[in-house]
Amino acid sequence: MYPKSPLDWNKLLHSGNRIFIGSNAAVPNGLINNLIENSQNLHDIEAVHIFAMGENAWARKEHRDLFKINSLFISPGIRDAVADGYADYTPCFLSEIPSLFQEQILSLDAALVTLSPPDEYGYCSMGTSVDIVSAAIRSAGKVIAQINPCMPRTCGHSFIHIDEVDAWMEIEEPIPELKPPKIDPITEQIAQYVSMLIEDGATLQLGIGKIPDAVLKYLSNHHDLGVYTEMMSDGVMDLMKKGVINNRNKTFHQGKTITTFCMGTKKLYDFVDGNPHVEFHPSEHVNAPRNIARNDNMVSINSAIEVDLTGQVVADSVGYRFYSGIGGQVDFIRGAAMSKGGKPIIALPSTAKYGSISKIVPFITEGGGVVTSRGDVHYVVTEYGIATLRGKSIRERALELIQIAHPNFREQLLSEVRKHYWVPSYQKQKPVPVPELGPVALKKMKFGGKKYNLRPLQPADERLLQEFFYSHNKETLMMRYSHHPKQMSREKASTLVAVDQNQDLALCIVKRKGPKDEIEAVGRYYYIEQNNSAEAAFVVREMHQGKGMAQALLDQMISVAKKRNIAKMCAYVRAENKPMLKVFERHHFVRTASETPREVSLELDLTINYEEQGVVELIQPASVA
Repeated sequence: MYPKSPLDWNKLLHSGNRIFIGSNAAVPNGLINNLIENSQNLHDIEAVHIFAMGENAWARKEHRDLFKINSLFISPGIRDAVADGYADYTPCFLSEIPSLFQEQILSLDAALVTLSPPDEYGYCSMGTSVDIVSAAIRSAGKVIAQINPCMPRTCGHSFIHIDEVDAWMEIEEPIPELKPPKIDPITEQIAQYVSMLIEDGATLQLGIGKIPDAVLKYLSNHHDLGVYTEMMSDGVMDLMKKGVINNRNKTFHQGKTITTFCMGTKKLYDFVDGNPHVEFHPSEHVNAPRNIARNDNMVSINSAIEVDLTGQVVADSVGYRFYSGIGGQVDFIRGAAMSKGGKPIIALPSTAKYGSISKIVPFITEGGGVVTSRGDVHYVVTEYGIATLRGKSIRERALELIQIAHPNFREQLLSEVRKHYWVPSYQKQKPVPVPELGPVALKKMKFGGKKYNLRPLQPADERLLQEFFYSHNKETLMMRYSHHPKQMSREKASTLVAVDQNQDLALCIVKRKGPKDEIEAVGRYYYIEQNNSAEAAFVVREMHQGKGMAQALLDQMISVAKKRNIAKMCAYVRAENKPMLKVFERHHFVRTASETPREVSLELDLTINYEEQGVVELIQPASVA
């Protein structure tokens, strides 16, 4: 049925034509090679495409007279050609590329694509890539296909009748595979933080790379997740097989995993072959922000090359060197932002080049271009934590981002910020990590059946601490401060959150409300060098007193103090504060002589291991979510 001899390319194409080359894992490499071998008298054919797996033979220097490349998303095989100047890069949103074809802005004389063999009714499938292939097929003057028996038949809007194909050859070749990347410890920490932002029942979009793959590995204990994504990977397949992804809570395309293309191993290609639970749709449908937003609790996870301290995201270039493309990042960031309960997330390592360069930068590298604007970014995640940017001032954003930068660069970043007056003079302390809490210092906990996070207090919490202070009634203020303070100025709040966590310790329990944290409890100790001791104190929001928050904070504080080889911990509690006295005494604090009957002095010998001595733990620890 299929031609065995080479196609007559001089009849199908003319010099100066513009052709489209199929995308991702559906690049018609065999067809391109046949064109190159039989291209006599053809010159200056413009090849338009996005990410392309495989050998990318058309990008070789020896074929410069035959092909002029216009890449709408740069793949590794095209990167050098763009850098050397014999290939072009056109930045555009993936959702809008189909309109470039349909409106003849990039008119196509031919679309060279890979298709599955036709079924008994004559329908071929676009297989692993529907994305912009669908629009190219509908817009091109001719459709020239490589019929590849290895191409899976995918479901959804992925079919074209053989009668709509102008010329074809059967060329069987394996579908290019994308092997799962090795996950390093930094990527694992980023993935753990990102997974903490994902609630049960959320709908996910994940980009390409190590971080999205690692995030999927940390979602195994989640429930009822959905997928509405540009790209599907092996990780999505694995969670579907486990039942973690079942799409039952989706509010758009319920019950189906929706994607535009897939890239992965042969196991993934076999999984999507004829699978009615996975549907492939065109990019103009899947990537349209208004459609993305129809999914409640939409979580978009994408990466970046660098992020400046105002929240601007560079994702397609390293300085003047173009690296990838805009792709679907902005489509999904905006769609997730419009979604009810949605979370647009940018996740990236804090450094590059083996820790020598910070990826959180005071200003964008010369030549770099903003892909996602500062107004679109809600969350930025590195291995050092989560920065929440939505609704934050420039100064607050800078502090949030500095606290998730690598510690080696925080002082420099704070100094750069001061040059532009984003941080006032009273802000003294750069963020300091608390390594004793473990690589992921954010801990999920439950109190009264509701979820909270325990984490270090940070300089960016200045306003949150003010709000926490003004929520207290007179009784709480008296119990904590032994008087009724009337004001918590910005200067005072800044002093209390700008803690040198290498010496002292300040922890808080927060409730996340959308993109904002609300402080529910604070626990801190001050280190006393003279006698190697630490003085502890707490304050808990009235509505949460008695739920175990102070106990959870004290557990962490004692653990950190012991790891720092502090000899003892002391506390001073008003005599009438019976609940707080019980918290300390349940942790084996003993009463000591006090200077006044209004105040009880307590002390804990941190050198004693109470478990070894057979002392039964008297408190019920907070449950970990």
